[in-house]
Amino acid sequence: MTEEELVELKFRLYDGSDIGPIRYSSASTVAMLKERIIAEWPKDKKVIPKTANDVKLICAGKILENNKTVGQCRVPFAELPGGVITMHVVVQPSLAKIKTEKKVDEPKKSVCSCSIL
Repeated sequence: MTEEELVELKFRLYDGSDIGPIRYSSASTVAMLKERIIAEWPKDKKVIPKTANDVKLICAGKILENNKTVGQCRVPFAELPGGVITMHVVVQPSLAKIKTEKKVDEPKKSVCSCSIL
């Protein structure tokens, strides 16, 4: 692998802390980056992603798709020679999990209300 094929990335978390910088091949997919982020995620955070689908990566204002490679996602004007590219990490738990948790936590109550005008 040549030096040109490596991209140095760091991932900015929701609280301003970073994971990285780490060097990746430009052929690495976004899904691979997400798996690495989950593996490196600090255990002391309140929000911890469980799967790659819980994580969204944003670079240059665009949400990156899992099937794209780092080389395809790079924005030429955002790079400096020898510089580190910062990607922002957003944790968004899947909606299916949230709905099932709410159903378990909050049983439905029968409520009747009347309005007299």
